[in-house]
Amino acid sequence: MTNKNLEKVAGNGLLNRRHLLGMGLGGAGMAVANTVLGADSGPLQIPYWSRQPGPGASPFGDRSRYAPQLERMSGSPNPTYPGGGASRSPLQHLQGTITPNALHFERHHAGIPDIDPAQHKLVINGLVRQPLVFSYEDLLRYTMVSRIYFLECSGNSGAVLRRDTPDPNGTAQSLHGLVSCAEWTGIPLSTLLDEAGVLPEANWIAAVGADAASMGRSVPLAKAMDDSMLALFQNGEPVMPGQGYPMRLFNPGWEGNTSVKWLTQIKLTNGPVHFRDETSKYTDTLPDRSSLQFTFPMGVKSLITSPSGQMSLNQRGIYRVTGLAWSGSGSIRRVEVSADGGRSWADALIDSERHEKALTRFSIPWEWNGGSAILQSRATDSAGNVQPTRQSILDERGNIATYHFHGIQSWSVNNAGEVRDAHA
Repeated sequence: MTNKNLEKVAGNGLLNRRHLLGMGLGGAGMAVANTVLGADSGPLQIPYWSRQPGPGASPFGDRSRYAPQLERMSGSPNPTYPGGGASRSPLQHLQGTITPNALHFERHHAGIPDIDPAQHKLVINGLVRQPLVFSYEDLLRYTMVSRIYFLECSGNSGAVLRRDTPDPNGTAQSLHGLVSCAEWTGIPLSTLLDEAGVLPEANWIAAVGADAASMGRSVPLAKAMDDSMLALFQNGEPVMPGQGYPMRLFNPGWEGNTSVKWLTQIKLTNGPVHFRDETSKYTDTLPDRSSLQFTFPMGVKSLITSPSGQMSLNQRGIYRVTGLAWSGSGSIRRVEVSADGGRSWADALIDSERHEKALTRFSIPWEWNGGSAILQSRATDSAGNVQPTRQSILDERGNIATYHFHGIQSWSVNNAGEVRDAHA
C-alpha cells in the first residue's frame, strides 16, 4: 500500500523525518498496523494476570520471562586461553542509549578475578613527588563526577573488514556487539595525580590491572590529566565484576583496552612501557607490514540496529529504521540513512541527547515496497569527521589488521523481506 501524501526524501522509499511523529510507529522494525474496534467486536476480555496478585518485591530485580532474547553472546571456552574471550551486547534488541549493566559487553584476558575490596590497593608511583597507596574506602571519600560515555573494544566490527564475503548469519550483536554505553561515576584521575605530584619529566602513565594476566597499558599523561576517570560506579551501582570491580581506569572515547580493569597500579613514566598487549596485539598492521601503535581514539561510527541481520520484514509498509551512532572525538552532529546502497541519503532524526563520546539514537521512516534494498547509515561528528565506507578503509590500510574498523555497515533486504549482512 502506497500513501501518496508521504514525502519521499531519498531513493527507495526513505521518508521525511516528520512522518515519525504522527503515524503511530511502534517498536523498531515493526510496520504500521492498527486494529479498529467495531460494534461487533465484543467486550474486551480481562487477562488472567489482571485478575490475581503476582509475586511481591524481591531483593534483586529480573527481566520478564517473555524477553529471552535479552542476553549477551559469548564465545566457546578455549583451553589454550583460559579466561580469555568476550561477550557481546544484544544491540538489535535494545532501545535508548544506556546499556543495562548485565548486558554491557565484556572482554577478558585471564577471566574475572574475585577481588575483596577490603584487601585491594591502588598504588600511584614512579615519577611523582610522593608515592601514594589508596584503599577502596579511601577512594569512596573523594568527590566524584558522573559522565555518560560509550566503551568500545578496538576489535569491534573487525570481522566486517576481514571477511571477503558477508556473514549470512551476522547480526548487529555478533558483528558489532563489543560496544556499550553507561553512566560512569568516579574520581577524575587528575585529582589523584595532582595529589601525588607529577614530576616534570613524566609524560605517560602505565596502568596495570589485578587480573591473572596483569594486563597493562600505556596512556599519555595528557589524556590522564584531561578526562580520564577512576570509575567506581556504573549506572548507579558499583562496577560489575566483569567491568573491573572494585575500580577501573576509564579513558573516554579511546579503545576499550586502555581502560584497564581491576586497576591496582598507576606508574608515572617518561615514555610508553610497551606492555605485551600493546605490542603483540592492539596495533594496526598495514599492507607493507609496518604497524601503527597507540592509535587510541575510536572513529566516528554508526549502525542500523533495526531492521538488521537475521530480522525479517513481514509485510509491505512503513518501518521505523533505527540505530546508534558514536564518536571518540566528540558528539554526533548528523546521521544520514540510505536505502539504495549509498546512492542517495536522507537525514535521520536524532532521538536522544547528544552527549560527548556517548551513544546517540537515530531513526527515520522507510516505506518498503517489497523489493530489494541496501540499508546503510553514515554519521558525522562535532569535529567534522564523516564515517567512511568499508572500501575506503580497505584501500587505505588493507585488512591485515582489523582493529579500529568504523566503516559503514550494509544490510541487504531481499524480496522476501529477509535482512542479511552485505558488502556494498
